[in-house]
Amino acid sequence: MPLAHQVTLRPLESRQECLACVSLQQEIWGPEFVDVVPATILMVTQRVGGVAVGAFDTHGCLVGFVFGISGVADGVLAHWSDMLAVRPEARRIGLGRRLKLYQREQLLEHDIRVAYWSYDPLMAVNASFNLNALGACPTEYVDDMYGDTGSILHHGLDTDRLIVKWQLDGPGIERRVAGKRHASRPDSIAGTPLVLPGPAGSGVANRARPTSDLVRIAVPADIVSLKATNPAEARRWQRSARHAFGIYLKNGYRVVDFYDGSKTEPPAYVLTSQPRSGSGD
Repeated sequence: MPLAHQVTLRPLESRQECLACVSLQQEIWGPEFVDVVPATILMVTQRVGGVAVGAFDTHGCLVGFVFGISGVADGVLAHWSDMLAVRPEARRIGLGRRLKLYQREQLLEHDIRVAYWSYDPLMAVNASFNLNALGACPTEYVDDMYGDTGSILHHGLDTDRLIVKWQLDGPGIERRVAGKRHASRPDSIAGTPLVLPGPAGSGVANRARPTSDLVRIAVPADIVSLKATNPAEARRWQRSARHAFGIYLKNGYRVVDFYDGSKTEPPAYVLTSQPRSGSGD
């Protein structure tokens, strides 16, 4: 496994490097993945403010990458971060975070100050990374956003996604960049309503309804293992999250935190019906 300081981050340059990125996509998402970003797009996107950055080890091998396209959203310059991947043997050395921060630097150089991306809301580790480590804010829940992509990562589940907004120069972002990770204190959410999957066969959550200013939507601690060992249970968790997010977001709630869980409670999104205070992070 490469050491963090031995990995170099830089934009993909040659066609050969872009083809290596194509191969890495197929390794991560599977050989039948239909949404592979081709080498040509990886190359030309960078000419118009897009990002295609690779992480290279000391042998010049591509061990990770981040890719996204730039455009206009709500009348302002914006970026959609489409893919982030790190080889299994290069994980847990902070490469994902380094790639996101490198991406941020590139976008700010182009005067792009907001980025969006989507992720599987059932992936607790990604939720914690996106919300607690980076400070991104969920804005929308989309049912089966991408349809069937042929990826081995989905294991038959719909591609439900949370869309997050990352204000690159927003309040508190410098604290996150400096590594000061935000995390919920258990005592701050103790006793708040917790939405869990309903009884097996019910198909929905435990009938979540807006009854408190602060609520939690639970997700599994390890959805990857659950999809592999018990697909039916994984689908039950997905229906629960879809049902709960649909109700709460429709009723004006917003996601403000992600609780990593404990020995007695599962990981959970924390939502509030209170308006933004404007005080930042």
